[in-house]
Amino acid sequence: MGVTCVSQMPVAEGKSVQQTVELLTRKLEMLGAEKQGTFCVDCETYHTAASTLGSQGQAGKLMYVMHNSEYPLSCFALFENGPCLAADTNFDVLMVKLKGFFQSAKASKIETRGTRYQYCDFLVKVGTVTMGPSARGISVEVEYGPCVVASDCWSLLLEFLQSFLGSHTPGAPAVFGNRHDAVYSPADTMVQYMELFNKIRKQQQVPVAGIR
Repeated sequence: MGVTCVSQMPVAEGKSVQQTVELLTRKLEMLGAEKQGTFCVDCETYHTAASTLGSQGQAGKLMYVMHNSEYPLSCFALFENGPCLAADTNFDVLMVKLKGFFQSAKASKIETRGTRYQYCDFLVKVGTVTMGPSARGISVEVEYGPCVVASDCWSLLLEFLQSFLGSHTPGAPAVFGNRHDAVYSPADTMVQYMELFNKIRKQQQVPVAGIR
């Protein structure tokens, strides 16, 4: 794999999520990008079981268990501001056995699904982010295949992103700054998806008083 940037695309004014996705994919096809199958990234949130917190009023930790169709034999476990563990898919079975320590948060599953596009050395994935039955947002992932060091190719990635995202082009992902000249890894992509999903979750939170 190469270096990847994951970002959120806002829904176009007067359009639905699906209509905005169609506008984006049409732009890619006009550039000459070719469809190359589909993709899915999902995330389920686990919180520390109350029985493990003791009586000191400790704050529980959140852990995110994630899957990416690009890595069908792997499972990723991430802590906020913490390490990312890459394991095989049996990790899901292990989480069931660890329910005394970590419990699945209710209705916490969030995922993005969509189409993969290849354009020269770029792999682009435009996805619809859903929580339950509802579309909540749009994810855009762009990977530049020939490079494995983010600082060596960010300007090239940025130029390509600008070609179809225009004024919604994102800044450099935080993981780029953290790793600088280090070799980019799949875990860096999963961290970006975790941040994107948490951002979308927060955007959906409505004060109880505001619900009609």
